Amino acid sequence: QVQLVESGGGLVQTGESLRLSCSTSGSIFSFNRMAWYRQAPGKERELVAVVPRIGSRIYVDSVKGRFTAFRDNVKNTMVLQMNNLKPEDTAVYYCNAVQEDVGGTPIDHWGKGTLVTVSS
Repeated sequence: QVQLVESGGGLVQTGESLRLSCSTSGSIFSFNRMAWYRQAPGKERELVAVVPRIGSRIYVDSVKGRFTAFRDNVKNTMVLQMNNLKPEDTAVYYCNAVQEDVGGTPIDHWGKGTLVTVSS
């Protein structure tokens, strides 16, 4: 069973930075797609960034230019570097990773999340 564990969340002030990490129990190369999602209080979970195994990274408009997501293949970790944080970035951030079974069916894996709170 693949396990994803997020870390790095915390309380910061507006304009500060945080670096989230998602460590994986499986080989990071086995995930066709990895992504960061977030869920703010009272809101639906939203996609923040996609880091495919092959291809370009994708970011939601609200974080473009401020957040950078990438895979650290040596550490078997996905990272979300968040700069110039804003109060509206406050949310629980989740790591998502997708594998395919032998039949090509995608299998979703989720971490339990890490809380990011940005004070104004």
